[in-house]
Amino acid sequence: MAPSKQFYAISCINVGVGPGGTTSMLARIAIVDFRGNTLLDTYVAPTTKVTEYRTATTGIEPAHLLSRNAIPFNTVQQHVANVIKGHILVGHSIWNDLSVLGIPHPAIDTRDVALYQPFRNALRSPNHIVGLQTLSWQLMCRRCQESEQNHLENARAALDLYRSDATDWEEAIRRGSWPCALPPSTFSRCYL
Repeated sequence: MAPSKQFYAISCINVGVGPGGTTSMLARIAIVDFRGNTLLDTYVAPTTKVTEYRTATTGIEPAHLLSRNAIPFNTVQQHVANVIKGHILVGHSIWNDLSVLGIPHPAIDTRDVALYQPFRNALRSPNHIVGLQTLSWQLMCRRCQESEQNHLENARAALDLYRSDATDWEEAIRRGSWPCALPPSTFSRCYL
């Protein structure tokens, strides 16, 4: 397995914009290192009017995004691009995170627990995305996302899931047998 410093886990929390608030916009982001130490944890200032804060699940309220602590999106985007460059990115449905960030990342440098075929097979769901909460509970007896989303906990849970089978995962890649399903084709722009 590659040295632990090469692995970072990411998780984003989004709010809704546009009619009905159905389009996602980045509101909070976390990046942790291989040991789960926080590298980034910040609110992101909105670039357009938020029409749905999704507070029941996100915990985000207008004051969070309008405070002086919320960092401008372009600053966060550039910082994240610099942080993840040359690193392996671990997460759950990473394409969603990359999409709201507007940052592509090499597919070979992703470890997406939502796409990892052995996890899907273990839960008898080989062709469907299994939620992080279900994966964590079924494979590690670990609870996460019991009420509001916690971006740090989500990043760490994805990292723990990866680490639980990292040796086999990396061995499959070393043998040239990519062990993951493909992300939805509409998100192909998120990968290099």
